Amino acid sequence: MSTPPIAQGRVPAGTRANTPSIRSRPHARTVAPLHKSLLALALVAVPLAAQAQQAPRGDSDADVIDVRGRSNRIRVDTSANTKFTRSLLDTPQTVQVITQAMLQEQGATSLMDALRNTPGITMQLGENGNTSAGDTFQMRGFSTASSTFVDGIRDLGAVNRDAFNLEQVEIAKGPAGADVGRGAASGYVNLITKQPARDMGTALTMGYGTADSRRLTFDAGVNLGATGAARIDALVAEGGVARRDEVSNRNYSLAPSLAVGLGTATRLYLLSQHVKQDNTPDGGIPALGRAGYQALPFYNTTTNNVTTTTGNAATRALAAAINAAPAIDRTNYYGYAGDSEDITANMLTFRVEHDLGDYTVIRNISRAGRTDMMRVLSGANSPTVSAATVNPGNAAYLNPNDPAAWTFTPTRQGLDRIDEILTNQTSFTSTIESGGIEHALSGGLELIHERQKSLSFGTAAATINGLSYAAVANPAVNFYAPEPTTVRGKPYATGAFTDGDTTTTALYLFDSMQLNPEWLLSAGLRYESYETSTDSAAIVSTVVTPGMPLSAEDELLSWKAGAVYKPVSNGSVYLSYATSQTPPGSANFLLSATPGNQNNAALDPQETDNVELGTKWSLLNDQLSLSAALFRTENSKQSSFDDLGNPLQIGRTRVEGIEIAAVGQVTNFWQVSAGITHMEAEVLDQQSSAGVDTTGVRWTPELSATFWTSYTAGDFTVGGGARYFDDQLRNVTDTTAPVAGVPFIPSYWVADAMAAYRLGEQLNIRLNLYNLTDEEYVETLNNGGNRLRLGTPRSVWLTGEYRF
Repeated sequence: MSTPPIAQGRVPAGTRANTPSIRSRPHARTVAPLHKSLLALALVAVPLAAQAQQAPRGDSDADVIDVRGRSNRIRVDTSANTKFTRSLLDTPQTVQVITQAMLQEQGATSLMDALRNTPGITMQLGENGNTSAGDTFQMRGFSTASSTFVDGIRDLGAVNRDAFNLEQVEIAKGPAGADVGRGAASGYVNLITKQPARDMGTALTMGYGTADSRRLTFDAGVNLGATGAARIDALVAEGGVARRDEVSNRNYSLAPSLAVGLGTATRLYLLSQHVKQDNTPDGGIPALGRAGYQALPFYNTTTNNVTTTTGNAATRALAAAINAAPAIDRTNYYGYAGDSEDITANMLTFRVEHDLGDYTVIRNISRAGRTDMMRVLSGANSPTVSAATVNPGNAAYLNPNDPAAWTFTPTRQGLDRIDEILTNQTSFTSTIESGGIEHALSGGLELIHERQKSLSFGTAAATINGLSYAAVANPAVNFYAPEPTTVRGKPYATGAFTDGDTTTTALYLFDSMQLNPEWLLSAGLRYESYETSTDSAAIVSTVVTPGMPLSAEDELLSWKAGAVYKPVSNGSVYLSYATSQTPPGSANFLLSATPGNQNNAALDPQETDNVELGTKWSLLNDQLSLSAALFRTENSKQSSFDDLGNPLQIGRTRVEGIEIAAVGQVTNFWQVSAGITHMEAEVLDQQSSAGVDTTGVRWTPELSATFWTSYTAGDFTVGGGARYFDDQLRNVTDTTAPVAGVPFIPSYWVADAMAAYRLGEQLNIRLNLYNLTDEEYVETLNNGGNRLRLGTPRSVWLTGEYRF
């Protein structure tokens, strides 16, 4: 029987902060007859032909991160997630780890930058409002914005997450209800923060780039007594955005932390993070003139439930003029220079760990977090054909013969949102041997309370609760020549609000069983009991009127199981099955009483099932990891309607695909990270109350790929990479009628480059060049297809890193 893997816990005294504390001991194995599995033969033939069985892994000088930028830390063997009980090679699931070294080499400063290193993830701009709140993205066809975690605990805040305090970013793909609970229909993102450690040193990083962007980070640690350590990470960043007039961002963040008992059987950690962002928000630009944009030569009006379609010479002339109009200058800003976005996020975590012998660790984690966002901004739009825009006597009239004079009234939006979380987790990890079988166990109890409250704002003249509000000043703006100095009023709080919360109690248990050197079986189960409640108030006949309180409670059971076959010690073939459930109000705790609404409190939770067949290989003396996976995910019990317009939970979304990845070092000085995903997504049995079928999945490209490589020669390091995204559909309904706006985001390639030079033993200078060809591409498009945000143009970022 092989030696059990080391339990995830104690960090020996003197261990550097960037050294993984989670590692499984290598197991000596013999080559198994390949005729045991024809499937294994098919999947492993190529890597087996490329390389014979590897020697047991060992540390080399490539494990050291130095100022040259050379690092084996681009690849890691194990996850920092305690719910993964084996090495990544032996985990039957697609898991990608983006390390701090990778982020530094690319000059990546945010979570969104980090996620560009994994295929199958796309960014969103939001609904038809002005913009989304915080990081908004989806993975493998499903929204993942509410499945972001920090050190294994859900992070709710509407904040643009920075990388200043991140050790690594872990992306677990496939339904993950057993791992993290409700709503993880396609996986989750787990941010691993920097921890106090002994003898860690100090690093100072300064950066300057296009649009007068400036950034300073400070990471320092100090030993306290014989077993303690304190660490402080700080960030000051401010500046503009390349080719975006008026848009600017400021970020002042601090993450002090303290640990005692390092290297002993009992360790205590006090971790905190404090973020203050002060931004001029960006509502994007009109889609007018972009590829695929069209205005319809008619418009509909509805009176007494009777719809009339109007189309005549005037509407056709205006539509033709709109569709022939030139594109908007990407620098245009359609807000007011006084628009603002203020975000304050505070998080406090206390963790205690205790070793029970060599192979069992128990933990207790308590966290309190709160994020406050206040925003006022203007939103762009695109010209349309309507009764007002074809009427010369109307202020909104668009003269088809004079596009340069076209104007529109921006939308004005106010947002005041609070996100709170209070949680306590008690867990253990252990390795035991029973009946000749080695069990790697992880289990725990989670108590969680989450809340989100949003206030409503108005802009029109109104009387509410006896108080009169004047209309908010919002002058028209020229499509081609907006003037940001034009004063616009601030939306007023109406007194209406939504306030929702969810309380959860959960139990989970994972077991990875090593039957023999060739076979491992794994299983995980999570039971959770939750209660969601929503309070609200709305304006009814000029009076703020409380809404009917809504609540929903249920018990969820999610599970996963997998089998791993290891024909050789450095390779595995696996088959896994996993589930998750998404109850009403899962994302924002806002229940609905509207029939057919997916958040209707009376509906059953959506159910997601995933099956994955894959293989993983550790090659070149454990320096390079290769993986491939076939997957099929189906989400069912989605809200739909029958042919008579009656609401039913019969809708399904199915995503099938293949993902291939490589990460690590080809030689000691040449490293690479690459991935490609092909997906086919479809929606089944889902239609609107009007009988219109939905057939596709928005923002889900069939093909996406990422690539990055770098090479170090002496004091020089050079590198570069590219990203590709296939077309991303916006219009996914089965209709023969023409659709206004931009129907899809066109495919695009973006290439980047990097060069670094070492000056002395402590200083490194690095230059990052983004979008080398200055490709103008649409990165995000709103759901209405009339407002978009273009991707980063050609830009430069210069960084100096000093370690002492």
